[in-house]
Amino acid sequence: MKLKYIALLALPVLAGSCKKFLAPDSLSTFDINYVYSNVDDTRKGVNAAYESFGTDGFRSRLSNNMTGNTDIEHSSGWGSQSDRYQIWDLNALSTNGDLRQFWNAAYTSIRNANIAIEGIEASPALQSSDVATKNLMNHMLGEAYTIRAFWYSMLIYYFGDVPNVREYPKAGANFFLPREDRNVILSQVIEDLINIEEKMMWADQCPYSTEQVNREYTIGMIARLALQRGGYFLTPELNMEREPDYLDYYKIAKDYTEKLITLKDRELPRDYRQIFMNQNKFITTVNSEVLFEVPFALGNGDVAWNIGITVDGGATASHQYGSGSNYMAIPPSYYFSFDTLDVRRDVTCALYKVNTDFEEVFVNGPTNIAQGKWSRHFLPNPPGQNSAKGTGINWPMMRYADVLLMHAEAVNELEGPTAAAQESLARVRRRAFAESLWPSKVDAYIAAASSSKETFFNAIVDERAWEFGGEMIRKYELIRWNLYAEKTEETVETLKDMANSAVTGAGAYANYPNYMYWKRDAAGHFMVLNPNRKVAAPPDETWNRVNFLLDLWDGTKSTYKEWVTKDWANYYNGPKPGVARYIFPIPEEAVAASKGNMSNDGYMFGN
Repeated sequence: MKLKYIALLALPVLAGSCKKFLAPDSLSTFDINYVYSNVDDTRKGVNAAYESFGTDGFRSRLSNNMTGNTDIEHSSGWGSQSDRYQIWDLNALSTNGDLRQFWNAAYTSIRNANIAIEGIEASPALQSSDVATKNLMNHMLGEAYTIRAFWYSMLIYYFGDVPNVREYPKAGANFFLPREDRNVILSQVIEDLINIEEKMMWADQCPYSTEQVNREYTIGMIARLALQRGGYFLTPELNMEREPDYLDYYKIAKDYTEKLITLKDRELPRDYRQIFMNQNKFITTVNSEVLFEVPFALGNGDVAWNIGITVDGGATASHQYGSGSNYMAIPPSYYFSFDTLDVRRDVTCALYKVNTDFEEVFVNGPTNIAQGKWSRHFLPNPPGQNSAKGTGINWPMMRYADVLLMHAEAVNELEGPTAAAQESLARVRRRAFAESLWPSKVDAYIAAASSSKETFFNAIVDERAWEFGGEMIRKYELIRWNLYAEKTEETVETLKDMANSAVTGAGAYANYPNYMYWKRDAAGHFMVLNPNRKVAAPPDETWNRVNFLLDLWDGTKSTYKEWVTKDWANYYNGPKPGVARYIFPIPEEAVAASKGNMSNDGYMFGN
């Protein structure tokens, strides 16, 4: 079942709105007391908080396009001054349109969540003697709190301290709030979710299961927010710091991941590819991997338009699947970091694209490895020759593997690599390998990683990279671990080493492929002869040769390709070397409208 509120709802409940909700009268014709007096209208009011997920500020910006560059995903940003390139280069201006869209989407959703929260908490229906009514009202209250918490988490990652709006815009409210300490906001939203989660419903009790916020997602968000609150953050002086009470928040993450594991555990699906193919095929699962996914209606959502395996379409195409590109590519350093027997690599990293003849052909070199989890050519029905945006493919907000790895991380931070922490890591890692390989690839690997708290933490850092590649959450992890600058610089050094080996035939990567050989078999299936290591020559002339690691080197200039040296440069060698200035200026319209209560001081903006 595919929930369709994203494309259909625009539900402001403030007087004066002219937007309609599939009916002659919109909710804006009623006051807040009426709207939240009954379950049906409350549902419509809470749905308004979801609306921002369907705007460009989320669907093509925040969810994927703004979340590079990292050690596992990247796109070039130094060659242009347009909005997205400014963000990719960590050098965005306060006039940046993409940041403005994100800011507006976030605060619109926060406003609508605040309306719902105040309306529900004042509603007699919340105390109804009818158990079903009371349960539904409490659950919808939890949805509103959780959506608000999500947007604050994201605002903090991008802007640092931000206005803390916790009441809806009614007469007498203060509309000109200054920036609030980000850690105060995070502590508040964590407490909000802790207070409500037990009154919420599990996904298998919800009408739209994992296509709406549910109790398991809220519990997972408590853990995620707690790790953010307990993690590092960038100060205006460009120092990475963490609060002295950080272990209290690791304890919250431990407690709530354990709570979900105890109350609502589930086996991870063995077929890793199918998790994402379900989204491509519009299949919603429950009590399985995905805890919550944004339910884009057909005609909405940009998954497989600006992220995923490239499909060349348009008027000259012989197929009806339309056009889709990939703004965030996979660097070859990440591709080759996988164990060659790890099934996640070939799901996450696609070495092919689909051309206008609907044939799979090799990507254009090592800079264009695609995020292989989604593509419009997987859709159950072709959307049309000239289609592009609006694929309707859902976007995953949290998976159960994330809960298990957060549990392993929190336990390790508090107690070291205990048996419980090792088992949570093992559960995720087992799926990555055939069962016959578990003794060496899982048991022995984790035993070695458990020699110390530090080595186990490093194993978690690696495992999260391999598990969540292309899902665009790595940026936030690197920030809270204080590894953003270190990991991006490490990526560049690895790419340079690969280039050196390709040119000299010596070094750590001497046996890795300078060239890759590919063809389509008799059935038309795409094949790569040497996806792992170098071969002297193909067995026959049916194989096509393409440059691979050799393409990291610019032979005309006798140096590395510019994308190697420039794409990540500002992440570790920006205004303060060794620190990634990941914070951006607040949009100038918001600053101007604050009547002097906000500014963009600090962070060496303009440098």
